[in-house]
Amino acid sequence: MAGLQLLNSMFSQLSLPHADKLSSIRTANYTQIPSWVSLKSSNLRLKTLDAQHGKLENVHLVSLSRQDKLKEAHEFLLEMDRCNVPVAPQSYKHLLEACSNLRSLDFGKLIHQRLGKDPPAFLVNSVLRMYCNCGSFDDARKVFDEMGQRTLASWVIIISAYADGGLLEDAIELFLRIQDSDLKANPSIYISLLKSFLDSSCLEIGNQMHCQVIKVGYTNNVAMDTSICNMYVKCGNLESAKLGFDLMQEKNAVSWTTMMVGCTQADRHEDTLGYFKRMVNEDVGLDEFVFSITLKACAALDDRKMGEQVHGLIVKLGLENEVSVGTPLVDFYVKCGDVESASQAFKRISEPNDVSWSAILTGYSQIGEFEKCIKVFKSLRSQGVVLNEFIYTSIFQVCSAFADFNFGSQAHGDAIKRGLVSYLYGESAMITMYAKCGRLDYAYQVFQSMDEPDTVAWTAMIAGCAYHGNALEALSLFKKMQASGVGMNAVTFVAVFTACSHAGLVEEANRYLESMSREHGVEPTIDHYNCMIDIYSRAGLLNDALDLINSMPFEPDAMSWKSLLGGCSIHRKYELGKTAAGKLLQLDPKDTAAYILLFNLYGLSGRWDEAASVRKLMAERDLRKEIGCSWITVKSKVHQFIVGDLHHPQAEEIYSKLKELKFSDSHKENALLTEDDVTDSLPERKEQLLVHSERLAIAFGLISTPSNAPIVVFKNLRACKDCHDFAKHVSSVTGRTIVVRDSNRFHHFKSGECSCGDYW
Repeated sequence: MAGLQLLNSMFSQLSLPHADKLSSIRTANYTQIPSWVSLKSSNLRLKTLDAQHGKLENVHLVSLSRQDKLKEAHEFLLEMDRCNVPVAPQSYKHLLEACSNLRSLDFGKLIHQRLGKDPPAFLVNSVLRMYCNCGSFDDARKVFDEMGQRTLASWVIIISAYADGGLLEDAIELFLRIQDSDLKANPSIYISLLKSFLDSSCLEIGNQMHCQVIKVGYTNNVAMDTSICNMYVKCGNLESAKLGFDLMQEKNAVSWTTMMVGCTQADRHEDTLGYFKRMVNEDVGLDEFVFSITLKACAALDDRKMGEQVHGLIVKLGLENEVSVGTPLVDFYVKCGDVESASQAFKRISEPNDVSWSAILTGYSQIGEFEKCIKVFKSLRSQGVVLNEFIYTSIFQVCSAFADFNFGSQAHGDAIKRGLVSYLYGESAMITMYAKCGRLDYAYQVFQSMDEPDTVAWTAMIAGCAYHGNALEALSLFKKMQASGVGMNAVTFVAVFTACSHAGLVEEANRYLESMSREHGVEPTIDHYNCMIDIYSRAGLLNDALDLINSMPFEPDAMSWKSLLGGCSIHRKYELGKTAAGKLLQLDPKDTAAYILLFNLYGLSGRWDEAASVRKLMAERDLRKEIGCSWITVKSKVHQFIVGDLHHPQAEEIYSKLKELKFSDSHKENALLTEDDVTDSLPERKEQLLVHSERLAIAFGLISTPSNAPIVVFKNLRACKDCHDFAKHVSSVTGRTIVVRDSNRFHHFKSGECSCGDYW
């Protein structure tokens, strides 16, 4: 009771809250009025109030509106009605503003219904704005059409709303109507319309609008001129944007960034940096957006030096810990391949967001820090950090490289639950992930769930089939892709050639190479010609491969000669192989695969002295590959093995199972080198007891998984012929299905046969 008396005394000196007395309301400190004030108190004695009748109630109503307490405001309105307390027009105005801000269409309609006939023009405009902000354009148009007297503000409200809402035809129609009226469109209308011209289809009407702006004399206004430049940028006419920019008498930061964005979108990154340098020289204020665009241009140009100078300026301005600047820095260093600097930049961000985490995870993934990626992701999820679809896409890519089916499928489920599967891009990453994890069936399910697969999705599915040795299915998918009308790209044809290579489909590959440019508009690159050289070489058509090397419109690179050398090694063509090896070692003297192929070529030709000299040369040059490693997942736990591994807790059982299998290697092949033999300073092959890493993984799978379950093993190097034969033998004597993914492809072993047909 004392509180209400105090409130009454506080406002006893205030004038009535009518339209011409708004200043008194605006100066009141509404936050001091508690929202629990009620008209039910007997102390109010509403029916006996004098000239101050309703003043306190309207002030309180405005206070509730400004605090966005619409529910309480509604209840208070009903109480005022019961007590016959009038609602001031300004109170309605504030209520409608609150409805606009909160997009509360239902309450806004209730207020509209209370206004009765012929409300003041400013209130009708408030209703119009409320409907527009709530997206109820039909109601807005009805109010506009029924207005007895439209002010310029009325036209501005609805034209701007139509333009912002993408209803361009309606906006233009009203703009033409105002041109025929006694009113003159103000700059706000022109700026709203110019902002709504979003692509090249709007260029012609944008030109006309620009002419109209000049005609009515609204140029030489920085906001207007910037909007015109922005319109030309979005419509793809960068030259007109540049001309307009150069003619501007006054420019602000938005004007400069508009041009920088336009240049970046047009891949004119040098021009982007040119504008940045001019901004610095002309002492224009630099904001976060400017630095973001500039660093993007530096990354696109691989201009590390310029990027570091920009970084220095960011540090000088004290913006390095701001997430809006620190995140583009992380992205810049990641794209430059410097993950260490990216990590340092990331650590300086005071409050990294989901985009920051996505950028650094991409960096870790690029350098093969897959376990770190997964560890960071798990930490983010457990801490409740907001995640985005790009983070999940990065995790799918990590699981693809790491062949971690269990975690990948868990991440997939989590992404679905959170609604964070990126349309097309994320789905394509999942297709690749499942295919590389050995689950082509899951990859198919994802692919078939897509309504309209794009080029990347089709290519991922074709590549998945190719790597699993399903060449005919891959080529069938390619034909379906053609029929769907989706365009091919260079990677699509690499996948097609891979399928042909793994199945020995020489004639088909030739046809695809010849049709690339003519039928599909994709110009062949050195990669495509190398694929064709590989196809010829594997098929034993070594002279055709050499002819292609000599006739193709590119200088042969290391891969060209390596493919030919591989074919010579397979088909034991000593002289041509020696020539190919010489060319290859000139281009890449540190390629261990070249020495292995050359060693084996000499060995298969009975030239063991020459083979010994190759081995000696490798030792002198200290040439090694990464350590050969195979792994298998059993009961959600990954078990890794290296050559001759004795450290596994079940090593004794594993070696016992190998002995039980009674597999003998070919004596002749046993003398040759494999990639596993040059991974470190290991003993000679004859001392390794026939225990390449994939054999250990297969043996472990035999003793650790149900007899009806397939054994799926992954290896980081190419499988040797002996281990390939070993897997065939095991599948025959045990009846188990064995899947081995090496660095080249998948091998599916069943009943003593491999899906590759011994052609790999």
